[in-house]
Amino acid sequence: MKDYFIEQLSMLLASGMPVVVALAAIKKEIKSKILKEVIETLSANIEAGSSISKALEEAKFFSPSIISLIKIGEQSGRLVENLKVIANQQQKEREFNSKIASAMMYPIFVFSLTLIVGLGVAWFILPRLATVFAQMRIELPLLTRWLIAIGTFLGQYGLIVIPAVLVVLSLIVYFVFFFSKTKFIGQELLFLFPPLAQLLMGLELSRFGYLLGNLLEAGLPILDSLDSLAGSTTLNRYKKFYLFLHDRMAEGNSFGKSFEMYSGAQNLIPSSVQQLIIVGEQSGNLATTLQKIGSLYEDKTDITTKNISVLLDQFFW
Repeated sequence: MKDYFIEQLSMLLASGMPVVVALAAIKKEIKSKILKEVIETLSANIEAGSSISKALEEAKFFSPSIISLIKIGEQSGRLVENLKVIANQQQKEREFNSKIASAMMYPIFVFSLTLIVGLGVAWFILPRLATVFAQMRIELPLLTRWLIAIGTFLGQYGLIVIPAVLVVLSLIVYFVFFFSKTKFIGQELLFLFPPLAQLLMGLELSRFGYLLGNLLEAGLPILDSLDSLAGSTTLNRYKKFYLFLHDRMAEGNSFGKSFEMYSGAQNLIPSSVQQLIIVGEQSGNLATTLQKIGSLYEDKTDITTKNISVLLDQFFW
């Protein structure tokens, strides 16, 4: 909804259409009652002499970083360009989040399928094996006796135990990987597997470079840009890292000094990339350097994403 609004507003303003007329045209195309009310409020405030950024701020429809970009665009005469930056940023955020979700879903699917197959074997095959071994009346190894005991138990209570186990496992998967307050646990588990850790790092570095570089190029202050970056990421360890960078740079530290102050920064951003950022900051080409980093890692992660199943198979087998 917000994405559509920004994209349409950018396109209509670029064609030379007045803001109020553009808002009226967008209002005709949408079905959301909430957005219609927001547009009516915006139109009224703008007709009363308010700026677009001020009207949007009062409507509380967008984040402070987006409002800042629009305000900077108004002041610099680059409103249309900054609206395009916002639209591209939102599209990229969706792409990055989709790729991260895809990377996380593969191991979750494999793990779930393995459990289902294991439970199926335990339910349908072990009880039969238990009967066969019981009839043989021979001394069996301890592990085999355990399996027979499990098979016998499932043969008697499988209709109760198996559904209960599936429900419990489903709840565990939900709370570990999907529930907003605890999904960081699942993320940390995924980082234990080198192929997935490499992929997640690459995806986050492409987000870091692309979004931060474009926000800085559009004129957004570094602290606001880091806030926006922290708000867009879905990975908890990177969110904490971006907020740390924000706080340290608010104290007057450079990127290089902030990296040194964060324990384990090289595990989140490789030392070579840190050096590129430091050089870009010192030379005044930080935005361009970050954009290049984002483009480089986006290409790498596209290749890694296509081969993730092969990499995981090599790791496990």
